[in-house]
Formats: sequence, structure tokens, C-alpha cells
Amino acid sequence: MTRDIDNVALADHAFGKLPDHLLIEIFIRVPVLDWVHISCVKQQWANLFRGECLWQSALLRTWPSADQGKRWPGPIPRGLSKRRYAALYVSKHIFACDGEIDEIMGHTYLFLKEELELSNMPPPSGILHGTIIADQFIACGKSRDKAHELASQIWLAVIDNLEENEHTFLLLKRLAQEGDIFLPYPYSRSYKIQWRVFEKLFTDFRDCFNRVDYYDILACAKYKFQPIPSAWLGLVSSHLGSIYTLAKITFAKSGRLLFIVRWLRRGSLVCSFLSAVFA
Repeated sequence: MTRDIDNVALADHAFGKLPDHLLIEIFIRVPVLDWVHISCVKQQWANLFRGECLWQSALLRTWPSADQGKRWPGPIPRGLSKRRYAALYVSKHIFACDGEIDEIMGHTYLFLKEELELSNMPPPSGILHGTIIADQFIACGKSRDKAHELASQIWLAVIDNLEENEHTFLLLKRLAQEGDIFLPYPYSRSYKIQWRVFEKLFTDFRDCFNRVDYYDILACAKYKFQPIPSAWLGLVSSHLGSIYTLAKITFAKSGRLLFIVRWLRRGSLVCSFLSAVFA
């Protein structure tokens, strides 16, 4: 047992003496998902993952043509090798892009995701979609139709990959309640993006609503879309079930109940109870 421990210690000692360039060649051949664990083993290894050399080597090994890529115009920069590696990784695994557009897609995705997740007050979605994201692709030579299509794909991917936490819930509520900004095509958000925002709120975050917020968001949905899916009315059904139970109890006690449910023009459900007790 002692001999085995000594052998392991000797191997670790020998591995620790390897120069940085050999360690980099080893690490970039390890699956990407293990890189976080590797960087936690030693301070020396963590420093390698913070530096430019490892990411440049990984970039050229995984995407040999990346070094030949020309710089592009537009508001979203390319960044260093680590950023470029992340952008190409996103393009490959989320968008399955091919050709020259793939790295730009990844950079734009990372930019939008960071703007939405890290900023306490990100710019209005119309500004992000139009003057930043669509202009990025137009500046790279894409047509207006193609720029709008690519920007919409990025929005949908970012919305689908947001973490399920309170910040995301508040963000989606703000996006849902944003007023319609009349921007010329292709700067306006697509129908699909707006639909996905409401869909995520009413499915993934339905239990986070209080009644007032739920009916406000439902009113916005009814204003934008006709008809709306029955699945979005889950909380309404739950509330009506509670109201029905209360009505039966009240009827049993008081003998008569007038229950009025009306939909206002803004889409909010208003329940009014008028009861009278007769001797």
C-alpha cells in the first residue's frame, strides 16, 4: 500500500515538472468539459487557463482555419483567443453553423446573453435586436432578410438557455411588458421572439407569479396574440377552481350566490362576488 502511494506521488512529481508548453499540448487533448476540473488542481495549471497560449493552441487545434479568418466590421468585437474559442464552440453546438458566419453567430450570442444576464438594466430589446445585432450582420455583408433571420435565431437560442432564476424571471417580465417600438424592418423583434418570451414565462416560470402580475402579463399576451394557447391559462384554471369551491361553500351557507366573471378589454380576469342572505 505504501509502495503504491509512493509511486503515485512520484508520478505526480514528475508530471508537475513538465514545462508549460507540454502541459498545454496535453490539456487541449482532454475533453472540454474536464477543463474546469483540471484548472482547479494546481495554481500553475489555473494560470495556464487564464493565459493566451493555451487558448490559442486549443483554437488552432480544434478550428485550424480560425487563424486565417479576417476581421469583421460592426459593433461586436472578436476578442482574444479564449473568447473566439467560446464563440466557435457555441456556434458548433447551438447553431451548427458552417462557413464564415459561424464565429460571428457565436460572438453575437455571447454578447446578447451577457447583456441580458449580467446587466442590471440592459438596453431595450429593440435596440439590442436592431442597432446592435442586425447591424452586426448587415455590416458583414448580409442582406436585411438574412440579418433579421440570424438575429432572431440568436434571440431564441439565448432565451432558451437563460438560467432559471429570479433575475431571468424579472428579465422576461420586462421583455413581455415592453411597449411596441415601431422600428423599421429588420430592426423590430420578430413574432417568434415575442411568442417565446411569453411561452417561457407561462410554462417555466408560472409558479413564480403572484395574481396581479400574472393577469397583467396575460393581458399583454392577449393584446399581442390571438388566440393564446390554453396552457398559458393554467393559473386562471387554478384560480377558477378555488373560486368554484368557495362559491359552493358560500351557496351552502347563505342559500343564494351571484357569481360574475367578466373579461375586461385589457384581458384581465375580474371576479366579483355579490351575495345576499335571505331569511
